[in-house]
Amino acid sequence: MSDTTVRLDSLPEAAVALLRAVYDALDIPLPDTTAADQRAYDTLLHRRSVDARVILDGVLHEDHMVGLAAEVLREWTARRPVTYTPWTDDGGAS
Repeated sequence: MSDTTVRLDSLPEAAVALLRAVYDALDIPLPDTTAADQRAYDTLLHRRSVDARVILDGVLHEDHMVGLAAEVLREWTARRPVTYTPWTDDGGAS
C-alpha cells in the first residue's frame, strides 16, 4: 500500500477497532522505581505484546475475522490488568 493519504476515518470499522485494541493493549503506564514494579511492568508489557502479535498473526496469516480479533484482544487485555504502582510525574508513585 503506497497511498499515504489514507486516514483512520476512511478505514473499515473493524480495522479501526483492531488498531485501537492493539494500542490499548500496549499503552500501559510506566512503573514506579521499585524493582518489583519494574519486573511487573516488563512482564505485563511482554505478555500483552505476545497477545497482540498472536492476534495480528491470525488476521494477517490465518484469515481470522478482524472485528472478532479486536474483541478477543480486548478480552485478553482485560484479563491482564496493571497490578503494579504506576510512576507519576511528580517524582514518584501515585
